[in-house]
Amino acid sequence: MIRYIFRRILSVLPTLIGVTFVIFMFQRLIPGDPAIAMLGEHATDESIERIREQLGLNRPLFLDREALVDDDIPGFFDSQYMRYMERLSHLDLGDSIHRRIPVMETLKLRFPATVELSLLSMIIAVIIGIPVGIVSASRRNTAIDSISMVGSLIGVSMPIFWLGIMEIMLFAVILQWLPAGARLSTGVEIESITNLYLIDSLITGNMEGFADALSHIIMPAVALATIPMGIIARMTRSSMLDVLQEDYIRTAKAKGLGGRLVLFRHALKNAALPVVTIIGLQAGTLLAGAVLTETIFSWPGIGRWIYDAILGRDYPIVQGGTLLIAIVFIGVNFLVDILYALLDPRIRYK
Repeated sequence: MIRYIFRRILSVLPTLIGVTFVIFMFQRLIPGDPAIAMLGEHATDESIERIREQLGLNRPLFLDREALVDDDIPGFFDSQYMRYMERLSHLDLGDSIHRRIPVMETLKLRFPATVELSLLSMIIAVIIGIPVGIVSASRRNTAIDSISMVGSLIGVSMPIFWLGIMEIMLFAVILQWLPAGARLSTGVEIESITNLYLIDSLITGNMEGFADALSHIIMPAVALATIPMGIIARMTRSSMLDVLQEDYIRTAKAKGLGGRLVLFRHALKNAALPVVTIIGLQAGTLLAGAVLTETIFSWPGIGRWIYDAILGRDYPIVQGGTLLIAIVFIGVNFLVDILYALLDPRIRYK
C-alpha cells in the first residue's frame, strides 16, 4: 500500500508542474502589455516600469539567448518562469497589485471560508443524495423512484444564482429566519484556531458563535449543494441498478439473506466506486464553482476574491487563487485513487 501511494505521488508531480506552466502562460498570453492593462492607458512610464519590474515582465520568458551563449547559468535561472517557480518553492505568491498585501496572507484568511462552505455543501449532498439514490434503485419504476429522479433533475438544472436569490427572499426578507449574507453577525466573535468558524466555535465551547455561524452558512451551503446532490443521487441509482442485476446478488437473495443486508452489505459496497469518483470530482468543483454563491451571499471566500481580482486585473491574486484550486483538484483525485485501493480488492497496488 505504501508503494502504491508513493507511485501515485510520483505520478502527480508532472501534473503539478504542468499546472504551474499553464497558469504562468495564461497571464503572458493576454493581448497587450499586462502592466498597461492593470494601470490603464494613461499610466506614466515610471509606474508601468515599476509594475513590470514587480511582476518580472522585463526579463526573458524562458530562455535568455545571451545567457546561453555566454554559458551564464545564473542568467538562465533569471528568466520569468524560473523565478516564478523559485517563488512558488518558497510559498511566495507575490503581492496584490492594488492592495500591496501578500497574496498568501489573504489566501490564508479566505480559503478556510470557502473550504467550510464547500465541506458543508458536500456533506448535505452526500447525506441526502446517496440515500435517495439507494431508495430509488431498490424501488425501481415506482412512484418513489420517479419523484426522486425528477427532484434530482430539478436540483441539477436549477441555476444557483436563482436559487440563492429565492432563498434570500423567502428566509431572510419574508420570514426573517436567517441572515441574508456575510459570515458572522456584527458583534459576534469566534476565537480563531482553524479559521473554520463552526469547528472553532465547537472547540472553544462558543455555542452562541456556533449558532450564528450556522445561521449564516446554511443558505449558501444548501444552494451550493443542489447540483452535486442531484448528480450523486442519479449516479448512486445507476450504479446500484447495475450491481443489483449481478449473479452474486441473486445468489445472496436465494440463500435467504434479508433485503436490507443484501442491499447495504453486498450491493452498496460494490456500487461505491463510481459514487466515490463523482463525489471527488464534485468536491473539487465546489471549490472552483463557488463564485456565484459567494457573490450572492457576500461570502468572503476565494471564489469572490478571484472574481474581483479578474475585474481589477490583479494578476498575482488570479494566479495564486487558480493555482490553489488546481492543487485542491489534484489532491482530491489523489485521495479518490487511494480510496479505490481500499474499497476494491481487485485493484493491485504493487
